[in-house]
Amino acid sequence: MNLPVIDPNAAQPATARPPADARRHLLDTSVDELKEWLKEQGQPGFRAKQIVHWVFQRRVQEFAEMSDLPKALRQKLEQSFRIWVTEEATLVTSSDGTEKVLVRLPDGGEVECVLLRDGIRRSICVSSQVGCAMGCVFCASGLDGVDRNLTTGEILEQMLRLQSKLDEGERLSHIVMMGMGEPLANLDRVLGALDVARSSDGLAISPRRITISTVGLPPAIDRLARSGVPYNLAVSLHAPNDELRNKLVPVNHKIGVDAVLGAADRYFDSCGRRLTFEYVLLGGVNDSDDEAKQLARLLRKRTAMLNVIPYNPVEGLPYVTPSKKAIDNFRKILETGGVNVQFRQRKGGEIDAACGQLRRNRGSIQRDESGKRD
Repeated sequence: MNLPVIDPNAAQPATARPPADARRHLLDTSVDELKEWLKEQGQPGFRAKQIVHWVFQRRVQEFAEMSDLPKALRQKLEQSFRIWVTEEATLVTSSDGTEKVLVRLPDGGEVECVLLRDGIRRSICVSSQVGCAMGCVFCASGLDGVDRNLTTGEILEQMLRLQSKLDEGERLSHIVMMGMGEPLANLDRVLGALDVARSSDGLAISPRRITISTVGLPPAIDRLARSGVPYNLAVSLHAPNDELRNKLVPVNHKIGVDAVLGAADRYFDSCGRRLTFEYVLLGGVNDSDDEAKQLARLLRKRTAMLNVIPYNPVEGLPYVTPSKKAIDNFRKILETGGVNVQFRQRKGGEIDAACGQLRRNRGSIQRDESGKRD
């Protein structure tokens, strides 16, 4: 198969344009900044934690609902801040309980995010950029390149919108920064959002239940390690050698598999968290016996999990899901080679919410009320 190569967009993504509403975005305001604002209003600093708690734990959507704040303060908050700057453009639901939200941003950009239900787990898949510059040839998210980085508040709003889909007794359990975009290309804002997500007054999700996915940007992986927070790191490998990875993940031309693995090893040495390597299995492209053996040689001595994802089809792309026989054979070679491997169960595929299917605009794809494609 001739593999199309999409050149990565090397330009620095732009930031969000200021919204027409002059009020500040509450979720783009740090606790320290909020405390300073409260001080200017003659209010004690502890009110900042109360406000954050109301938004993330009590799930309120209006300042007027924050009943333990003085009425005058609630009115002043309403005049000065907005909790929401995005809107829910569409919601589609899969028969397996997966829900996907298309979020429209203040400047008209759009991103998708996903809520996945699996037993008692309530996981969310969150985007970090409008589009993606990495150019992985089999992925829908990068088909139109990248427009800009999301702000910290826009990342947090995705989390809140997905949390709002839960029943009162349910709570979010896991976060994966694995939606649209390359999280490590927007690291400061991603870390800012995750700081709130893991705080006791935020979503109170342990770092051990938060995963950051990357195609492998060594300097940014090293920065992540220096943050000192033991998030799970998932490296999207997709090929066991540079020749093939250069075709599937164009940014690899400037990096190389050895550099990616080296940075992942340093991350493990720094925080002790078991690594995850992601491998999208493409029929007739990267699923041969030889590639399985090469992959086993790369990973068998590492404290890592290999997460194999049989390809989720994307409309307009030439790739196919491998046959069951090919998948089973690939699994057998890896297990025989001593690799700790799991094959991901597809969730949300019927609403284009599975791995690699998120994108900004569905164009002419139409769905009925159940969310299924016509």
